[in-house]
Amino acid sequence: MKQIEKQGNKFKTLFLTFFKIGLFTFGGGYAMIPLIEYEIVERHKWIETKDILDIFAIAESTPGVIAINTATFVGYKVAGFWGSLLATLGVAIPSFVIISIISLFFVQFQNLEWVAYAFNGIRAGVIVLILGAVVKMGQKGQYNPLTIILLVLAFLLASFTQINVVFLILGGAIVGLVYQVLLKKNPANNNHEVKK
Repeated sequence: MKQIEKQGNKFKTLFLTFFKIGLFTFGGGYAMIPLIEYEIVERHKWIETKDILDIFAIAESTPGVIAINTATFVGYKVAGFWGSLLATLGVAIPSFVIISIISLFFVQFQNLEWVAYAFNGIRAGVIVLILGAVVKMGQKGQYNPLTIILLVLAFLLASFTQINVVFLILGGAIVGLVYQVLLKKNPANNNHEVKK
């Protein structure tokens, strides 16, 4: 009986945690990163700090929204299939309901001056959230000359060309795989890397 109650509490906590993330974060997936990290790493300790960047990388490189992919992954890790389902529903339901309601009235309200001001304020807040996520994740990254080159190159290509970011992610993955394969083939480089 206690085991069932404990499992039920775990499901409830997963759902409510991701429901809160979906409800109180504006600006889409990247703006959700700070709140997701706080909830799953610092507050509930479902994921270790060292693993959070890998989870975000997997969530970003797979099809779908980063928040939903992260919720699915974390939910499965914490409580299997049902945990995955509940976490995913939790993060998706608030957006679905709010967008559905807004869509009913958007045409009537989009020309109102105060709505335009509100959107301008929200945009500014979203930029700050995304920059905060970049800084926080950047502090946790593990850097070597290759990762720094890839980081700068990806930034320049994403900012100043029309290349789709999907190709940048795939390119980074391929370069990382090739680098690791070459590193394993050359033990001298491998030992040097470990000493660093």
